[in-house]
Amino acid sequence: MKTAKIVGFTVGILLMGTSAIAQDSGELGYAKGALGYDALIAGQNELALQQLEAAKKVDANDPARLINLGQVYARMGRTGDAARMFMAAMHSDRNFDLVLADGTVVTSRDAADQALQNLNSQFAVR
Repeated sequence: MKTAKIVGFTVGILLMGTSAIAQDSGELGYAKGALGYDALIAGQNELALQQLEAAKKVDANDPARLINLGQVYARMGRTGDAARMFMAAMHSDRNFDLVLADGTVVTSRDAADQALQNLNSQFAVR
């Protein structure tokens, strides 16, 4: 089972942060930059999007990739695209553990569900 590292927002889970699987930079089991981890941490959303789109060795349906794409889209105001990515990660055939920035371990489905809930909460407040 893979274990991924998620960098969360102030409450501890997603939406203003990112999911990722770590190596030196936070991407274990993936080529550096494949999940746009460092770019997301640095707030470089365009770069993160470019890295995620260019990562040919990462399956398009990989939940970590989908969640990170959702994070990028949410930051860019593309809430519909973000919601689609989070839902795809929730319904993926693949499910693995993610380690949040605060050390909490959740499944990729739970992380995607929480990200979608947070997205919906932010949208409802507007």
